[in-house]
Amino acid sequence: MADTTLTWLGHAAFRLDTASGKRIYIDPFLNGNPKCPANEQTPERVDIIALTHGHGDHVGDTVDLAKKHGATVFALVELAGWLGKHGVDEGKLQASNKGGTVDVDGVKFTLTSAFHSGSGPDGSYVGEPSGIVVTTEDGKTLYFAGDTCMFGDMALIGRVYKPDVAILPIGDYYTMGPKEAAVAVELLGVKRIVPCHWGTFGLLTGTPEALEKLAPSGVTIEKLQPGDSVTV
Repeated sequence: MADTTLTWLGHAAFRLDTASGKRIYIDPFLNGNPKCPANEQTPERVDIIALTHGHGDHVGDTVDLAKKHGATVFALVELAGWLGKHGVDEGKLQASNKGGTVDVDGVKFTLTSAFHSGSGPDGSYVGEPSGIVVTTEDGKTLYFAGDTCMFGDMALIGRVYKPDVAILPIGDYYTMGPKEAAVAVELLGVKRIVPCHWGTFGLLTGTPEALEKLAPSGVTIEKLQPGDSVTV
């Protein structure tokens, strides 16, 4: 069986290729994302899309990709409703809420809390922001924190889901910066971090190097550039 791999597409967009061959996009902000590699902006295959919240830099190309590829879309109930009104096949929507787990073709998705503002690309209400725990068919667990500040209940997320990898925003200004993310790492108890939501725009000043200086000892900070992949 192949490895499960995670590819950073710039900002908070990721492609997750599971060991059994599923291709999953998390927050697919591809076109319009100044850091997304050109060869990643037009995917040839999309099986599942999972969204943390409704801001345009996270919903991104979801509607077009879902329509083109017939992908299943996992999102919070209100966001799923918005997507259905904007062209996503309602039969392909998997609407959930925080704390619930949905199995999509063997891959499990669970929404967690996140603390951030929330609206759709058109400014309408699309539910609260969230994080997503993804458990692949081969038992690998990834925690996508979404856009959030640090919060104490990250300790519960670590305790309950025991992620192999945590994907944390570190850019500062709109989300955690390195100082806060270092505390989030401690709360989660994870040993491997993939930073995101940094370097896209000038306001996002946090860096993996700054996080590395502050994080607990024994934690690996993956210093990815857009287009880079890691094995989970």
